[in-house]
Amino acid sequence: MYKRKYFHTLFKRLNEPRKFIQVLTGPRQSGKTTLIQQVIAEIKIPSHYAAADAIEAKSAVWIEQQWEIARLKLKEQSSKKAFLLVLDEIQKISHWTETIKRLWDEDSAHGVPLKVVLLGSSPLLVQKGITETLTGRFELIRIPHWSYSEMKDAFNFSLDQFLYFGGYPGAVPLIKDEQRWRNYVNDSLIETTVSRDVFMMSRVDKPTLLRRLFELGCQYSGQILSFNKILGQLQDAGNTTTLSHYLELLMAAGMLMGLQKYAPEKVRQRASSPKFQVLNTALISAQAGSSFKDTKLNFEFWGRLVESAVGAHLINESVNTGIEIFYWREGNKEVDFVLKKDNKIAALEVKSGKKETALPGIEEFSKKYDTHKKFLIGRGGFELEDFFMLSPADLF
Repeated sequence: MYKRKYFHTLFKRLNEPRKFIQVLTGPRQSGKTTLIQQVIAEIKIPSHYAAADAIEAKSAVWIEQQWEIARLKLKEQSSKKAFLLVLDEIQKISHWTETIKRLWDEDSAHGVPLKVVLLGSSPLLVQKGITETLTGRFELIRIPHWSYSEMKDAFNFSLDQFLYFGGYPGAVPLIKDEQRWRNYVNDSLIETTVSRDVFMMSRVDKPTLLRRLFELGCQYSGQILSFNKILGQLQDAGNTTTLSHYLELLMAAGMLMGLQKYAPEKVRQRASSPKFQVLNTALISAQAGSSFKDTKLNFEFWGRLVESAVGAHLINESVNTGIEIFYWREGNKEVDFVLKKDNKIAALEVKSGKKETALPGIEEFSKKYDTHKKFLIGRGGFELEDFFMLSPADLF
């Protein structure tokens, strides 16, 4: 079975002396549960795995029960060197952080060598809880969507397949029946995430507005829209603050985000109109309803998929690297993606059409800002297949 690079990170950390709680977060179908099962199968530490989605009661008593099982199994070992406790879908338990903190501190005080891994599919909810309560006790491993290189290695995906079907490994067996694949993505991934995961993160007073925002964001992925224009499109009596909040929730769920315009001043960044960006191109294809074959013949739509895939790759593969992603536009001059790492800036232009065009956006941007690297991705520049094999850190 294919192992993602995060397997090796977690495996190494769990073989170190007991130091921190390991917390894995990421969107649905990013492979968190499979990853921990692979680690359990190979690591030389006895373990106990439990998932909160398999129980009806969601109280913190469940955590105590699982913790006591691990403690008892540790005592039963002849070596008593270490034991691994894994709690999946932890965000579904109310007041989980307080309970984890108390039990972890008890074991730390008594020298109990219990190693703990927590998994959660609501990154915002999980991260908020651990940063507020478990300060100094955890390490966070963010698991993004699958990349092209991973889909190619695991499932022999072609580049075109990746651009259309995206990076959902669980949906791969269905791609030969495209309607069934679309139904699965829409019903099991999109609907479940929007209706369950997002609503768990925060109060949502206008669920219909949130759903329409997601649909609009996927439809206009790669385009810049002001919040006022978005409200006009949605025909809802909401406000820009509500839209901004809902967009943050969709980003935290690993679905959709609004890139900010690059500006040295943070205030100007926050005041900019967002550039919609899906984090998995399957979210566009599944809702559009156009077949794989027809989509490839629609050059405008295919170009949107290419640019969206490039943006998703930059964002997903920048997880845990400290790289920030922006766009830039002034007048009719635009840079598709601006990457910032420390004090270095890289500007990227994506070309997916047949015509080669000049790059006035990058030229103008470079006059205003000290640009470390400039890249053309696609036709006439860096080949897409090669680009998707790179990490954004390689661009610096």
